[in-house]
Amino acid sequence: MKEERKVSYISIKHYPEEMRPREKLLLYGPEALSDQELLAILLQTGTKNKSALDLAQDLLLSGGFVYLTQVSTEELRCIKGMGQAKTAQVKAALEIGRRLARQKMGPRPTINSPAEAAGLLMAEMSYLDREHFKVINLNTKNHVLGIDNISVGSLNASLVHPREVFKAAIKRSAARLILVHNHPSGEPQPSSEDVALTKRLCEAGKLLGIDILDHVILGRNNYLSMKEKEYF
Repeated sequence: MKEERKVSYISIKHYPEEMRPREKLLLYGPEALSDQELLAILLQTGTKNKSALDLAQDLLLSGGFVYLTQVSTEELRCIKGMGQAKTAQVKAALEIGRRLARQKMGPRPTINSPAEAAGLLMAEMSYLDREHFKVINLNTKNHVLGIDNISVGSLNASLVHPREVFKAAIKRSAARLILVHNHPSGEPQPSSEDVALTKRLCEAGKLLGIDILDHVILGRNNYLSMKEKEYF
C-alpha cells in the first residue's frame, strides 16, 4: 500500500473561510489585507511544499514590493515557485500601480511647484536601481507637453548632452523644462557632477530661449529641488 505523502504546510483551502485572502478581501475590502495576503491573491497558487501565502512571504522577505519593482522578469522567473504566469501577474499589477499614480495627475497635468514635479515621477523612479535622467517639457502655462527619457546610468557629459535634452523640447515647442533624475542610494543630495551638469544645461537653454525651471532629484520617497536650494 502506497504511503500517503505528508504535507509540510497548511493549504489555504483548510483555513477558515474568513481568513482566506480572497474571501477576506470580498468580506472586508482590500485595505484589510496585509501585503502578504494581497500578493498571495496575485500568485493564486503555491508549490508542492508551500502555499501561496508562504510563497508571498518569501518574496516580501527578499525586499518587499520595492524588490519586486526592481528585479527583472528573468530574475523573478528564476525564483523557485515563480513561473511565467506568476511573474507576469505580479509585474502587471506593479505596472498598473505605477500608471495609476501617473494618471492621478490628470491627462495633461500642470506643474507649479517642485513637489508636483516630484509627485509626477516619484512612483516610477524612486526605487530604480540605476540613475535615470528625464525631462518634463512644459508650455508657457506650465502644462506638461511630454516627458522624455534622456539617459540611464551615472550622470556625466557623455550621457546627458544638451542636444539630447533640447531636441524633443524644440520639436514640442516647449517653453520651459524641469530636469529630473533619481539617486538609487535614496539620498537626494546633489553631487558636484549634478551641479555642473545643471549649470551647463541652463546656459544651453538661455541660447535656445528655453528656461530650465528646476532640477529635481528624487530619493527614496523624498526629493530635493536644486532651484529651491539655490544650486543654480
